[in-house]
Amino acid sequence: MTSSLTGKTAVVTGGAKGIGAAVVRRFTADGANVVIADIDGVNGRKLAEACGRALFVPCDVSQEEQVLAVLDAAESQFGPVDILVNDAAWQLNKPLLETTTEEFERVMGINVVGSFLFLRETAKRMIARKRPGVIVNFASTFAVVGSPGYLAYHASKGAIASMTRAAAIALQPYNIRVNAVGPGTVDTPGLHDGARDTGDEARGMAGFLALQPLKRFGRPEEIANVVRFLVDDEASFLYGAVVMADGGYTIV
Repeated sequence: MTSSLTGKTAVVTGGAKGIGAAVVRRFTADGANVVIADIDGVNGRKLAEACGRALFVPCDVSQEEQVLAVLDAAESQFGPVDILVNDAAWQLNKPLLETTTEEFERVMGINVVGSFLFLRETAKRMIARKRPGVIVNFASTFAVVGSPGYLAYHASKGAIASMTRAAAIALQPYNIRVNAVGPGTVDTPGLHDGARDTGDEARGMAGFLALQPLKRFGRPEEIANVVRFLVDDEASFLYGAVVMADGGYTIV
């Protein structure tokens, strides 16, 4: 049976490691050609080589000229972009009173402006070619719950959830579906970075685990499975949804 991704072109931002890398592996295994847009050249190039039908393009997603360069490279190498996954993010672990203006602006620049730039420019190209498309943004459980830290990250992910809903309505007439996934606590390098930021990685990880209803962390592949569904033709009635893949974290 032919996969619905066979021959399609996808761009995955933040795709060099963690959940983004799991999405890249899932997409390429299902027949898509994938451009990995990330600042992490070491892991990005290794992943592209391992997947076989992927291309790494260095990108700071907050810089418009670099966003355009990624899309140009995707079209040149594989053809028009059919799928965009906005995963690139900076998860700053700082409480409100300790967050500097510069840090807040940088988080918003990467997480919100970066997603906006890729969403806008990808949609423009889809519309110009009269091609249907799918865009998946990355929100978070932190879009709907609070915590004593991560103030800027909370703000950015709430913005992503709202932007997803607005973009879904704006792009619906052009047959471009926009949805978002809201991962819970997933065992990624970023999670371990956050645990180390507490001053004791082991204690930090134990504290994170204690908050999980399933008493385990999510796996990157589990989130990639949700993204895979959202970009599939079988999800054709989903517009503006924010799917919480969090092991029940936001419902208890």
